Amino acid sequence: MTGTTGATGSTDAADATGATDGGAAGYRPLLFSIAYGMTGSVGDAEDLVQDTFLALARAESAGTAVADPRAYLTTAVTRLGINHLASARVRRESYVGQWLPEPVVTTAGRPGPAEHAELADTLSMAFLVLLEALSPVERAVFTLREAFGYGYPEVARMVGRGEANCRQILARARKRLAASGAGTEGAPGGAPAAPARRAEGEELARRFFAAAEGGDLDALLGMLAPDVVLRGDGGGKARALARTLSGARVVAQLLAGGLRRVRRLGARLEPARVNGRPGAVVRDAEGLVLSVVELDVDADGAVRAVHAVSNPDKLAHLGPLSRLGLLPVPEPPE
Repeated sequence: MTGTTGATGSTDAADATGATDGGAAGYRPLLFSIAYGMTGSVGDAEDLVQDTFLALARAESAGTAVADPRAYLTTAVTRLGINHLASARVRRESYVGQWLPEPVVTTAGRPGPAEHAELADTLSMAFLVLLEALSPVERAVFTLREAFGYGYPEVARMVGRGEANCRQILARARKRLAASGAGTEGAPGGAPAAPARRAEGEELARRFFAAAEGGDLDALLGMLAPDVVLRGDGGGKARALARTLSGARVVAQLLAGGLRRVRRLGARLEPARVNGRPGAVVRDAEGLVLSVVELDVDADGAVRAVHAVSNPDKLAHLGPLSRLGLLPVPEPPE
């Protein structure tokens, strides 16, 4: 969190609201997308966007003429994101288990805020996971170029570096990702998926989850890439995989067993778009959120990654949470 509201929060919020009454408010979806790409957190992204509008309101109140609100806002949110990541990296080092981003979810019945829907087909979980290997500035440059397609002059302005330096930073980031074995797998293509392609993904997800719930291993194996990976994030608070699993048969067996157990508890899967990919929200018998699953589908229509988030801290923005699957809270030492 950015922590800039404080004792003056009500006044600043009012100022920010005034600043967004005009055309600046239309940039909120873009700002949220940039902030989320930087942080992988819905809550932190929303805070950064709010702080960005506060900065614009203060500048205008001080008499500063902002000729290009879009340039001002995108630069401000990027630099706030870089500063935020410097402190967030310390927290990540002590994170329990595997780290996955907070899911951005849209469903037919719960479309969510417009700025969240804008994120569709832009930042997959796989892309955000690979960005964890980068420094804050590298992440900013890589995200702005690869996810949003900004030119080097714009990237240079937004991160406060020269164009030549930004080219070097991007090259260094690509080398670092290649050295870590991440490559650029999961990077977005930049253009939204066509309606037909999206419908194909949703149909694949329907068949995939039906096969998993029914324990149909042959059907699952037919939809999984041979080198598919399965990642889970419980944050030490909910049951989840301790490490990444890979291989179609291993992943198929684990998914089939896990979803059958969930089904026996009366839970159900609600189809959803998760970070622009096909997926599902798992709800218990009372309709409370239990976990979120995202399927990363390759160009050949095979599932190459499955991401499951059950950490309650990362699901709170989706509504009331289920207690199924939560780990017992350890007793404090005497």
